[in-house]
Amino acid sequence: MDAYLGATQLSVNNSKYGGAHVIEELIAGKDIRLKAVSNGTDCYPRKEIDTLINRDSVNEIIMFNPRNAYQNYPAATNSSENTIYTYMGTLRPNFGNVTYSTSGELSPLLNDPEMRTIGIGTRIFLCGAQGFVSWNGTQFRTNGKTNEFGIPLTQDATLAVIGNCKEMDSRYIKAAYYKGYGVSLFIGIGIPIPVLDEDMAHRVSIRNSRIETIIRDYSRAGKPEISRVNYAVLQSGKVTINGTDIKTVSLSSLRRAREIAELLKNSVVNGDFQLSQMVQAFPKKSTVKPLQIRQ
Repeated sequence: MDAYLGATQLSVNNSKYGGAHVIEELIAGKDIRLKAVSNGTDCYPRKEIDTLINRDSVNEIIMFNPRNAYQNYPAATNSSENTIYTYMGTLRPNFGNVTYSTSGELSPLLNDPEMRTIGIGTRIFLCGAQGFVSWNGTQFRTNGKTNEFGIPLTQDATLAVIGNCKEMDSRYIKAAYYKGYGVSLFIGIGIPIPVLDEDMAHRVSIRNSRIETIIRDYSRAGKPEISRVNYAVLQSGKVTINGTDIKTVSLSSLRRAREIAELLKNSVVNGDFQLSQMVQAFPKKSTVKPLQIRQ
């Protein structure tokens, strides 16, 4: 049989534990209890099983992620009087903090904002293994705002990726629990970007001071824009809102991003990681439509 496990699936016994934790533990080589039941058929008469499995005892463990690596996700804050709990972490009241989730100048989709070298079939670093971009990710779009340097200000592009969990390293994949929100999964992605011409050389040289994002108020409907800020300021540890310095917190690990970039560079130089040309480019025109509620 094949079993499908969602990273955000919650345990029936522990709301702080879910599919992401099982995935991390499988990759780490731990034993996982498998319990399954079925109706049984003539060709598959067994109706139940209760056993232990691990990464070595099963034939395949394939990771497929339909949405990764938002091009430039907005930062989050909270103007209300109450603490709120979101997928951007705990947001303290009265602009108590700002959280963000992009590694700035190290982010591959910001180094190749027009996706000239990244597309279906691109070989990538995925959680310590070599994986592939399998499709454009869900919520992929190309019609967002850009700043004066041509860098997207909003989510825009995303990636669907696939890889072999048996080759992955648990150092680059971590389960997480967000209070009041649920279980999620942090994964490490690295993408080599060939410098094809002067334009690409210019793109990959972009600095944090020229990469801006929007700070949104998560306590209000529609998450309205509060201000714009660049990643040099975000990574400094504080931003100024309404004349007050506000602490910033990164949900992504900049230290781990630098580590992945160095590992990927060395793998390419040593010939262990072969660059691959995409087999199909992403769509040039794509929008994200809100769900239409039908009565």
